[in-house]
Amino acid sequence: MITANILAKKSNVSLFTVRHYTRIGLLKPSRNTSNGYKIYQPSDTTRLRLIVAAKALGFTLHEIAEILDEAVRGNSPCPLVREIIERRIEENRRKIEELKKLQKKMENALKDWKQMDNSMPNGDSVCHLIESVAEVAKTA
Repeated sequence: MITANILAKKSNVSLFTVRHYTRIGLLKPSRNTSNGYKIYQPSDTTRLRLIVAAKALGFTLHEIAEILDEAVRGNSPCPLVREIIERRIEENRRKIEELKKLQKKMENALKDWKQMDNSMPNGDSVCHLIESVAEVAKTA
């Protein structure tokens, strides 16, 4: 049996992380009846390392909870893991395309703005640089 501090050190995470994962139910320690401290099992080190690895792959804490629940129920979580990662890959592809479009839009705006003079807010305009993009968007 180990304390939260030892678990954090063994797993190379912060004590705050261990406490947070405990609070949201990803880690489920028992209580030491003599002092009330939360006591973790050596298997919690493996569980915590899985959580950290899943986070590094982009899984949300909610998804990680689903994966852990599958395992606790005695089912293989592998089909769920594949399904989630396939969905995440597609989401990332869409986001990358959106970011490419945004990057191009920003680059074009900066190119245009380099040709424009600075101006002061005048009641009708706050920042004519940004407003120039809004004008283009209205006519598009």
